[in-house]
Amino acid sequence: MATKVFVDGQEGTTGLRIHEVLAARGDIELLRIDPARRKDAAERARLLNAADVAFLCLPDAAAREAAFMVTSEHTCVIDASTAHRTAPGWVYGLPELTPGQRQAIRRGRRIANPGCHATAFVLLLRPLVDAGLVPAALPASATSITGYTGGGKTMIAQYEAGADPALLAPRPYALSLAHKHLPEMVAHTGLAARPVFMPVVGPFAKGLAVSVPLHLAQLRAGTTAADLHAALAARYEGERFVRVMPLGDEANLAGGFFDVTACNDSNRAELFVFAGDGQALLVARLDNLGKGASGAAVQCMNIHLGLDEGLGLQG
Repeated sequence: MATKVFVDGQEGTTGLRIHEVLAARGDIELLRIDPARRKDAAERARLLNAADVAFLCLPDAAAREAAFMVTSEHTCVIDASTAHRTAPGWVYGLPELTPGQRQAIRRGRRIANPGCHATAFVLLLRPLVDAGLVPAALPASATSITGYTGGGKTMIAQYEAGADPALLAPRPYALSLAHKHLPEMVAHTGLAARPVFMPVVGPFAKGLAVSVPLHLAQLRAGTTAADLHAALAARYEGERFVRVMPLGDEANLAGGFFDVTACNDSNRAELFVFAGDGQALLVARLDNLGKGASGAAVQCMNIHLGLDEGLGLQG
């Protein structure tokens, strides 16, 4: 019997991609809303409660409203917005977070899909905090460069119109230091304080790389870059979608340059440790629309349903 799935907000970038992935699967029955009734609350509620799995690809306020519409005990809600990522009663949808996270996703009926920047940051820092190499009190910082598709339909249209020369250069944003991913970046790493975080949107469609600089003197006494690499490798050993690349990985640099887009069109995240004199640089790259959004949501759905978690996804 096919699993019934409804995507509330299927017109957005994440919703469209989820629809594309699931439409190719014979085990899924996609419930579709009449375009004329997209804003009809009663029709949306009917479809949400008829679904075995409902994806919320909506702005935060609309996602909270939609979650309240779900009264059926059999419907699993996977929310792609920021609304519930640190909310009580919601499971954080990052299967690789801890050894028990898959079981929590399997049992949960309210799953919060992680943010793209947060996914990269948490994958890098959580194992190091858990291992005691990075103190929870560390005043961390991070920079993320990402493709313009993460900005939604309006930003995509601006970039693809090609009329504004200002868009040809990278553009830092969220300079109030209050980016919406920060709460989950703190809550799911174990850090005691939010990092100084600067995201940068670049003149390319998709791809994302988060970098975290570390002074080894600020870490547990005697910690080396090799120790950091070993802790990441131990945590993610055997993981299908998280790969820890060789220490200092020159082979994956093109003439000394790092390719932000190398994980595009996949659900893969690649983690790097680069070493310097008394310093280390952690870098995570992924497709902001894949492991950073729709791919992660489908992975969570597969786990919740007890299926192969990579079903329909590219490794």
